[in-house]
Amino acid sequence: MEAYPSELLLITFVAMLAPLLAELPDSVRFPVVVLEVVLGILIGPHVFHLANPDGMIAMLGQLGLTFLLFLVGLEIDFDKIRGKPLSLAVGSWFITFLSAIVCMFFFNVIGLIQSPPLLAATALSTTALGILAPILRDRGELNTDFGKYIVATAAVGEFGPLVIISLLLITTHDTFLHTLFVVTFIIISLAVANVALHMRSSPLLEKLAHTMQSSGQLPVRICILLQVLLATLAAKFGLNIVLGAFTAGMVVRLAIKGTEGELLQHKLDAIGYGFLIPIFFIVAGMKFELSALWSTPLAPIQIALLSGLLVLVRSVPLFFYKHELTAEEKIPFMFYSATGLPLIVIISEIGVSSGLMPPDRASILVSAGMVSVLLFPVLAVKLRGKFVLPW
Repeated sequence: MEAYPSELLLITFVAMLAPLLAELPDSVRFPVVVLEVVLGILIGPHVFHLANPDGMIAMLGQLGLTFLLFLVGLEIDFDKIRGKPLSLAVGSWFITFLSAIVCMFFFNVIGLIQSPPLLAATALSTTALGILAPILRDRGELNTDFGKYIVATAAVGEFGPLVIISLLLITTHDTFLHTLFVVTFIIISLAVANVALHMRSSPLLEKLAHTMQSSGQLPVRICILLQVLLATLAAKFGLNIVLGAFTAGMVVRLAIKGTEGELLQHKLDAIGYGFLIPIFFIVAGMKFELSALWSTPLAPIQIALLSGLLVLVRSVPLFFYKHELTAEEKIPFMFYSATGLPLIVIISEIGVSSGLMPPDRASILVSAGMVSVLLFPVLAVKLRGKFVLPW
């Protein structure tokens, strides 16, 4: 019991330190997510051994994981991306996923990247909406046509991999029961979404909004209850809890509106990004096996290759955007949509905990995700207008 307060104190100090370091001058600035993972590596058992990712710390990390996916679902505003942006995003994600499967099977056969092909391909098809949204907002592009296509692509790049992961991890039921559970979960989610849509125009929602100025905070508590409810249902039906949390976020997005909705989202952001989510990324860093990066001479090559594949598989469906994106927007679109650390960390964590992926392979995959966050948004800005793709 004596070690618990000191470890939690250290983790909360690291969580406070990361955004401070993120405010350094642009020439040495890194995204907060990367800093949290790196600082987690340093304090973890594989470097300075100052803290261990178990017990209460592990539980808080799990809560941070579900809250992260809840807030990612909350970021998706279907009113802005429905229609062509969403339909193109769905089609391009399927092409990206199929391309990633082909690449990973090939490299697995020749022995260059020995990771489970389907799991690695799922990680390669992700896009980090939570990282891209602030970048696009700061550049004034979030509400432009270009921003809408990026947000739609990122939304599908979050949802598609989560569905694949949930389907991959079903080992306790036969096909019929599994299908029945999936259909049941979808029906329940649609029913909850229908209630949320009707509440959007209900005077009850306005009455609930008044409690956000008191100690009751009822809308916040309802959102947390809904998140836990759908995550629990997903687990009971043999799906992964992150799919339930993500679905809960999308349902809440359907219900909230106006200034009260913005206030609710700010409060949920404060709980997630101010407390739980940093702990998840720090704990993920603590579990990161740094020695895997030099355990084999191929490790640096594998990281570079996986980083390149993130861009390659996202460049394949660009042909479908030839009339929607200008010539100077295609390269930024490719690099933005290839940015994917948070879900790569989540998929790696799930893969290791389920026994589908060895820890050393997960470390290499996470390293490629860190490269994507460090380099790709910068390249998207620097290369805009300097190179033009031929399609």
